[in-house]
Amino acid sequence: MIPIFSAVLVFCATFAACCAVFINLQKKRQIDQRIQAVIPQLILESDEEISTAPVPIRLLQQFLERVNQKLNLKPSRQLALELVRADIRISPGEFLVLNALLGFAPLALLAFGADMVQTLLLAVAAVLSPSFYVKLRQGKRRKKVEQQLPEVLVTIANSLKSGYSFFQAIELVARETEPPLAAEFALVNKEMSLGAPTELALENMVKRVDSSDLELVVTAVLIQRQVGGNLSEVLESIAETIRERIRIKGEISTLTAQGRISGIVISALPFAISFFIYALNPDYIKPLFIEPLGRVMLILGLGGQLSAAVLIHKIVNIRV
Repeated sequence: MIPIFSAVLVFCATFAACCAVFINLQKKRQIDQRIQAVIPQLILESDEEISTAPVPIRLLQQFLERVNQKLNLKPSRQLALELVRADIRISPGEFLVLNALLGFAPLALLAFGADMVQTLLLAVAAVLSPSFYVKLRQGKRRKKVEQQLPEVLVTIANSLKSGYSFFQAIELVARETEPPLAAEFALVNKEMSLGAPTELALENMVKRVDSSDLELVVTAVLIQRQVGGNLSEVLESIAETIRERIRIKGEISTLTAQGRISGIVISALPFAISFFIYALNPDYIKPLFIEPLGRVMLILGLGGQLSAAVLIHKIVNIRV
């Protein structure tokens, strides 16, 4: 039991240290991000990132970015775009450094007598946690944008009815609304002020947010600019449609809450029970990993769990 708790404590300490480094790097890059916000293409298209990290960390960043590009695991520009969508203010190199630190940290637990199986499980969890965190941040940000969008569209429509130009309406939204849409429209406003075409500025915003509702709005605006029409009425109609979609999504979420919770409990329960059995009596569960029949049973069990989780997700995930 003592090696297990020692291993967990070391892993938690390493994880906390990596989080501290992450927060520190994020704060140091805020000034650079404000400068880059004037021309958002610097974030999405820059080939050379200016890093504020120490020299050893910066060298490791460059090495990991080169390896990442050579192996074509995930291009640096795409990773930068994913970080922008999650509103994480670090470079792709810094993200890869943190990912590598979390991935290799469990290897140090072997020096404290940790079991190989336990170490591998922690390593897998550590490697997957940064990507999971990025996706979680993206989902929360996208949801907040979609909740703000109807009110913003009504504001733009009322501004156009009052005689404002489209540029002035965007400037008003950037000044009066709350983040994250305020920041996004501020970037659009700055791009247009620097001479970028309206179409390009709006398309860049869609790339940064990755929201189907916002893409619908931008498509409607671009079509109106080409063929003409009453843009304020179009925006009001889209705002009403988005409100209705949000209402229906809320009702569906309420009706499927029990199914989602059941899926989470059913998926997590076998792993939780296995962990406690392994912690209390390792010899009882080791045949699953050592004996050929145990490995077959383990593979079949994991396959069944994965199939059940996917099936439950498909049932409760109703798209509107």
